[in-house]
Amino acid sequence: MEPLPVRGRPSPISQYQSVFMKKFTNILLISISLFLPALAEIPTVPLSELKSDANHEKSAEIITHIIDVYHYKKKPLDDSLSSQMLDNYLKSLDQNHSFFTRQDIDEFERYRYKLDDALNKPDLSPAFVIFKRYRQRIDERIKYALNQLKSDFDFSLQEVYQFDRRESKWAKDKQVLDELWRKRIKNDYLSLLLTDKKEDEIKETLAKRYKRLRTSTFQLDANDVFQTFINAYTMAIEPHTSYFSPRTSENFDISMRLSLEGIGAVLRAETDYTQVQKIIAGGPADLSKQLYAEDRIVGVGQDVDGEIVDVIGWRLDDVVDLIRGAKDTVVRLEVLPKGTGPEGPNKIISIVRDKIKLEEQAAKSSIIEIPDSKGRIGVIDVPTFYSDFAAQARGEKDYKSTSRDVRRILTELDKEDIDGIVIDLRSNGGGSLAEALEFTGLFIESGPVVQTKDASGRIEINNDPDPGIAYAGPLAVLVDRNSASASEIFAGAIQDYRRGIIIGEPTFGKGTVQQIVDLNRIARDGNNDHGRLKTTIAQFFRISGGSNQHKGVIPDIIFPTAKTATDYGERALDNALPWEKIKPARYLSASAPVDSFARVRQQYELRIKSNKLFQLLLEQQALTQAASKKKTVSLLKDERKSERERLLDTKLKLQNELRIAQGLEPLPKDVEPDESEKVEPIDILLEETAQILFDLISPTHSTAQL
Repeated sequence: MEPLPVRGRPSPISQYQSVFMKKFTNILLISISLFLPALAEIPTVPLSELKSDANHEKSAEIITHIIDVYHYKKKPLDDSLSSQMLDNYLKSLDQNHSFFTRQDIDEFERYRYKLDDALNKPDLSPAFVIFKRYRQRIDERIKYALNQLKSDFDFSLQEVYQFDRRESKWAKDKQVLDELWRKRIKNDYLSLLLTDKKEDEIKETLAKRYKRLRTSTFQLDANDVFQTFINAYTMAIEPHTSYFSPRTSENFDISMRLSLEGIGAVLRAETDYTQVQKIIAGGPADLSKQLYAEDRIVGVGQDVDGEIVDVIGWRLDDVVDLIRGAKDTVVRLEVLPKGTGPEGPNKIISIVRDKIKLEEQAAKSSIIEIPDSKGRIGVIDVPTFYSDFAAQARGEKDYKSTSRDVRRILTELDKEDIDGIVIDLRSNGGGSLAEALEFTGLFIESGPVVQTKDASGRIEINNDPDPGIAYAGPLAVLVDRNSASASEIFAGAIQDYRRGIIIGEPTFGKGTVQQIVDLNRIARDGNNDHGRLKTTIAQFFRISGGSNQHKGVIPDIIFPTAKTATDYGERALDNALPWEKIKPARYLSASAPVDSFARVRQQYELRIKSNKLFQLLLEQQALTQAASKKKTVSLLKDERKSERERLLDTKLKLQNELRIAQGLEPLPKDVEPDESEKVEPIDILLEETAQILFDLISPTHSTAQL
């Protein structure tokens, strides 16, 4: 991808085949490194080497210039931005308020309105002063923790440990921090004790955990500090703008040259845990049905019998180094499942590393028979907007792509005497813009699909490239909170054209365009490596004029599962671009019976009140949400055990009620549910979506219970 020029207008965004750079955020960039060979052990960095150099200063100059001239959001580098930068930088270093004291924070206040000046000069010394203090505090905490492990713990005392301190005040002083850490260590000990580990084993595991935290911090070099500081600046502007250091850029290059081999998961750091943000369609984790979004990885082992290494408190990229590996090798993960507190229980899963198979990402079809009727609804599951660009470049005529595969599926479904079609876009995070346009064109005659507005205010209309229509029948689109970018373009266009009914949850809300700029092509200073900048250069707008940004696509019928998605997606990100509106494009709407939406909505609301499966799904979701909102845990052993047993009993009860309702045998209390037998709650939502579409098609049909 060509970088932005130093002067002049940005490159036309119509040239990008894949502008949905959500795929290339710093989080996914790290996750892609799951597919790279492990790095050699890095020695600790001497304190004297933690300082900026001329290379950093040159990079800072280029970055601030690019953002000032080409970024879509015009935000001056002033005192207000400086204040946000300081908060972002402290948060990136000490997210859980576990190392700095209030005294440290008060001392750093002298930089609150000076970081803008530091970048403009540039003088990057404040970033290194703060980081050195952070390194000192890490060292102090680890020494304290190791000393505490020599003590005995009394688990008969009624104490509470607050494990999530992200919104808490900074500890007043060292004495308060000592007390917080005493409880942290006691909690860590109790968590392992409840897994039936012996005292010596527990102390050895925790000692390794704490020492590793110190070592990984002391391995951070000047480039790491610079990257963290610059990202505190970019994130103060907009959440999808970020800087990649030379080392991070190199990993990115290698990953793009290699086949994607690994477990196929997007990871992120969440307090002391490595959390699964997303499972990549077609990857080993997806096919195994053992690892899920929001699970937390607490241990990693190699091969079928390798030792499980405790990774709580590790840096994300160090955890990645353990998980990534060659095709056909086994990685074992110790996982704290979604909705489970620190008390556990954990589970150990095995995944065979493999390539991400394009055929597993391909669109697939199925048919749902509507109960008590002869209705048949076709379902097309579209996990991503893909295209085999390499095959296309070779001139192959039958190269795989979303639009080509779905066109074929539509022909096949037409022979099956179906009444309507559901397009399932749940967890579809986007992909190729060209494919989004082609895909939309399968369902409309012709016309605009999406508009783009660049930083200069120029608006470009992207049209359906293929006149004609592949399917003109009744249509529903099922979306959720993880449907993003290209998915939102398609769903928004279908809604604007009144071509079909949108059902599910408000979508993610990412309506921006990013471009990666190679800073070396601008610096042109020989062998120095300045890394890359991913910057937001444009915004998508619907043909009706509104943006999908921030709000997402609001379904015509919203499932009650959406109640837990209010603080999710783009709207949950700091400094996200707001919703905006431009002039509508010229287009002719289709003939979907929008007036009938109110009728089918009423039918749906009545039906789910007595739909046991749907109500059980909501109970299951409420249980998970309640667990995720917990910020404290008891340090009383008996109470902790009881809490864990109650949670397991409740989960098993709900699981069995779901199984019984679907004609399956209940599971005994002492048997962990097999992942392959678990009832997938998404099936319930898909069945209801098919029923809603059938109600829309057949207004006289008396809807049955699912």
